[in-house]
Amino acid sequence: MRSQLLAARAAALFASDLPAGSWPSAALVEAAIVASVRTRGGTRGCVAELAAAYGDYPETAVTRMRWARSVIQSVYEQPPAELALAA
Repeated sequence: MRSQLLAARAAALFASDLPAGSWPSAALVEAAIVASVRTRGGTRGCVAELAAAYGDYPETAVTRMRWARSVIQSVYEQPPAELALAA
């Protein structure tokens, strides 16, 4: 379940207007995800835009998705030490 949520967030960030390569704050990432999901009719719309980008511009889509995943991981994933303390 957690990996699906992270993947949906990454797809929404991919579809957002934030420039790839930027390192936005957690608040800005959250706002971009919310706006992206709203304007694209949900997470399925974000994933559809992601798929279209891979079909039309695969060389740039790969770079943008790597960026989106790394930003999402830095904002939403707990460091291993925190996971061990939570268990």
